[in-house]
Amino acid sequence: MPLKVKKDEVEKFIEDFYSKLKVFDIIFENRDKNNQALFDLDITPLKRFEYINKLKPENYLSGPNQDTNDPTRPNYWEFGIKVKNTEVYIKINIGFVNKPVICISFHIAERKISYPFKSKKNNR
Repeated sequence: MPLKVKKDEVEKFIEDFYSKLKVFDIIFENRDKNNQALFDLDITPLKRFEYINKLKPENYLSGPNQDTNDPTRPNYWEFGIKVKNTEVYIKINIGFVNKPVICISFHIAERKISYPFKSKKNNR
């Protein structure tokens, strides 16, 4: 079960993520589901990068979560955004020391997303 985090913890993760991204760049995992989302939503790799660069605590879903597929990897955080009226699920982590940050998932959401830090009227 994910830990209950406070908004300032999410802000700190995002700040650290962006700081590291500026120095070490980002790796996008090459998964069929991620590639299909880019195609379906007509998103260029540059545009995907721009979307990730605009994440805010209001986009937060959950995290930090341990990667059960590879427990040696840093914890991942989950976010969501709207692209062309479609909800997109984003899973990122801070990467290893002196290595790029990682975008594990960037695809159309498979279920309704609930945003803990969005106001109720905007949480649709």
